[in-house]
Amino acid sequence: MDDLAGTSVDDERRGGDLGAVLRAARARLAAAGVPSPAVDADLLAAGVLGLGLGELRAAALRGTALTAGQAGRLAALVARREAREPLQHLLGTAPFRGLELLVGPGVFVPRPETETTAGLAVEAAAQVARSGRRPLVVDLCTGSGAVALAVASEVPSAVVVAVELDPGAHAWARRNVDAHRSAERVRLVLGDATSAEVLPELDGTVDVVASNPPYVPPGAVPREPEVRDHDPALALWGGGEDGLLVPRGVVARAAALLAPGGFVVVEHAEVQGESLRGLLAPPAWEGATTHDDAGGRPRATSARLARPAGTCAPPGSAPSQ
Repeated sequence: MDDLAGTSVDDERRGGDLGAVLRAARARLAAAGVPSPAVDADLLAAGVLGLGLGELRAAALRGTALTAGQAGRLAALVARREAREPLQHLLGTAPFRGLELLVGPGVFVPRPETETTAGLAVEAAAQVARSGRRPLVVDLCTGSGAVALAVASEVPSAVVVAVELDPGAHAWARRNVDAHRSAERVRLVLGDATSAEVLPELDGTVDVVASNPPYVPPGAVPREPEVRDHDPALALWGGGEDGLLVPRGVVARAAALLAPGGFVVVEHAEVQGESLRGLLAPPAWEGATTHDDAGGRPRATSARLARPAGTCAPPGSAPSQ
């Protein structure tokens, strides 16, 4: 990278060769410790130019020149990313299981690991649908609406209710629901996901409860500045000495909402799987299982609400995975 030595933001703002500007942007982000500097720089440039990544890289190979205005916009975005502002805030969207979700300050940015939680909820709902029933799914602590919208988009017959406590995050979820065609099947509720006063009319009728609740313990500080400095505190800190105060409330609320044999999946930190299995233990629960995310880290625990003795599993019940 010797050819980039001495490159300044002012130099980048002058425009010029796209390839050179991209190399400089990647170098700046790498020096700032951004985990994926090349991808981030390319995504920011693609956003400024209105191109896909393949089109951007082809344009760089052709020696396409940036205007001063384009270079200035890109340099400003690179400086913000260099300061570890989340890439998704700068782009305005975050990918999630094939969806593009609107995100920004005030809402937890959905992470790839939560796709594991969503996938378990999708499969459980799909098995209910295959039995000929319309699955009823509740997403507690919905944040941006990621899990709720994944279920609604991937299981077209599902009816989904999503609950969020933070008005700011609820507003982002509303934008996302309104932006997707599944909106008519997703009902948003502003309220405390752990309260018996939320959705009491659904008690005992729900097929699937999914949740990515706050679970960070009070003494733990997220390593990534993007999380520590930008995600809302209400979405991070789980409460109690172990960070599981909110997850305990979610499990208790799931026990009331679910029909016998209903499926629950709760996301958690890598070290909390054993605790979640303890919360989802007999006699109230059956088959508690902790699942790894795509990176091989224990990320979500599922179980089924126990059925009364002598009854059979309802049609469409998904086995614990």
